[in-house]
Amino acid sequence: MSLNTFGHLFRVTTWGESHGPALGATVDGCPPGVPVDEAFLQQFLDKRRPGQNKHTTQRQEADAVKILSGVFEGQTTGTPVQLMIENTDQRSRDYGEIAQTFRPGHADITYHQKYGVRDYRGGGRSSARETAARVAAGGLARAALKALVPGLEVVGYMTRMGDVTIDRDAFDWDEIARNDFWVPDAGAVGIWAEYLQGIRKAHDSVGAEIEVVCRGAPAGLGAPVYGKLDTDLAAAMMSINAVKGVEIGEGMAAARLKGTENADEIFMGEAGPEYSSNHAGGVLGGISTGQDIVVRFAVKPTSSILTPRRSIRLDGSPTEVITKGRHDPCVGIRAVPVAEAMMACVILDHYLLHRGQVGDGPRGVIG
Repeated sequence: MSLNTFGHLFRVTTWGESHGPALGATVDGCPPGVPVDEAFLQQFLDKRRPGQNKHTTQRQEADAVKILSGVFEGQTTGTPVQLMIENTDQRSRDYGEIAQTFRPGHADITYHQKYGVRDYRGGGRSSARETAARVAAGGLARAALKALVPGLEVVGYMTRMGDVTIDRDAFDWDEIARNDFWVPDAGAVGIWAEYLQGIRKAHDSVGAEIEVVCRGAPAGLGAPVYGKLDTDLAAAMMSINAVKGVEIGEGMAAARLKGTENADEIFMGEAGPEYSSNHAGGVLGGISTGQDIVVRFAVKPTSSILTPRRSIRLDGSPTEVITKGRHDPCVGIRAVPVAEAMMACVILDHYLLHRGQVGDGPRGVIG
């Protein structure tokens, strides 16, 4: 299987399967001299880790990351950084009944059609467990961004879960880390918990919308035509398991706006250009404006449910599938730290590309 690498200068290759002995990431292109250790990376993996509350899968994984290379005396050396996370709570027996059956909504059937072989134990490479490696790599990207672009911050949160949404007027950045759903609306938490409990009791699952914002990014990241920042951000988010749609800024809603409503007016401020709004999501012509970079995506409902679904066996005969095991009723909850990781990797990659093309000096000074 090829194409397990993403990035241009900051390149991440993930490896491993859901029920194998371990999974991880090989990161090449991280600048030398970046302060980082396992404890720094672990804080991000702990956000994604399963089994932390009743709203997520009860698979118990410590997700303890080990740095095997590329770091010496607490700093990156400029050589490849190898990150490994051992699997410790596999229950492959939960998947024995589907060895000859394709689960509706899963990649089982397409993996078989393409490769002629598949790892039915939790989906192998198609499992959301693969995202643990991305989060580890994203932690390394955040360490580099912390050193190279002080003040830059990447924050993700949920805005919708099925039929329930946040109240934008009650938006509170500080609330995001205080609740199990990563929502910036304290009033939504109880409603969301009750709603998801009903979904779980009905042996069903539900989709979600996640928004991730990069604050403090400099203007100039990205390049015209084929090197657009928003192109790589969209590709990065779409590569996350179960994602079915990505928006930048106003996104699909821009189709309902007039030009007078959508164009972000520009004014000269004390520190440089300022904008009346941010319908563009912080990107114009594929290049960052210096505003918040806003990406939003939709995650489909978890396909593994206890309600019977019609399907076929390997021999083509009809069957009904009930997917046993420990699954998230809303995979969107644990997609939030994955989205942050992918944003961090892309932003760092484009920062390094920008620095390599135009250097560190000021360009296009206005005023």
